[in-house]
Amino acid sequence: MPSRPAPGPEPGRAPRRILVAGTSGSGKTTLARRLSVVLDVPHTELDGLHHGPRWTPRPEFEDDVRALAAGDAWVTEWQYRRVRPLLLGRAELLVWLDLPVVVVMWQVVRRTVRRRLERTVLWNGNVEPPLTTFLTDPDHIVRWAWRTRHKLRGLDARLATDAPHVRVVRLRSRRAVDRWLTAQLPAAGPAQLPAQMPAEGRAEGA
Repeated sequence: MPSRPAPGPEPGRAPRRILVAGTSGSGKTTLARRLSVVLDVPHTELDGLHHGPRWTPRPEFEDDVRALAAGDAWVTEWQYRRVRPLLLGRAELLVWLDLPVVVVMWQVVRRTVRRRLERTVLWNGNVEPPLTTFLTDPDHIVRWAWRTRHKLRGLDARLATDAPHVRVVRLRSRRAVDRWLTAQLPAAGPAQLPAQMPAEGRAEGA
């Protein structure tokens, strides 16, 4: 069962336990990394905890997430349905990347092609499969991103009921993301706003 919800941050204090939500390809890991720098909070990539060799789920995944959630400071992606309550119960802030579908799909297609052509090594030695698997695998990341493009619709209303202790920030464009990150600098103290980086991540748990 999820732990008792943690109280939100004190007024004037930057949040220390942060979730980044969004559909596949929206740039969750990119934003989590940038937040890690701005707020000086360690980032743990949830895909790295989930994927073992040959894309097999790691049996330690849930225990690792439980240990992560118990920490005092972290930023991570809000994905994989079975562990979301563990993270949400301890989070102070959830940033929702609610970008236009055309932007998200362009990002996920570009990322997938680049990774395959460059043979980018991901978590535990995994690499993207051949691009032709788009035609044969119903859960190919691009097809998955399209199929689940509306899965977070109404998220802010649901969280207002399910997790009232969590502050929700909804960002609808890249420009809004940059503006919001810049606004965090005074609360975080002196810091250099990191440049945008290519989005990371593969297929996520529903």
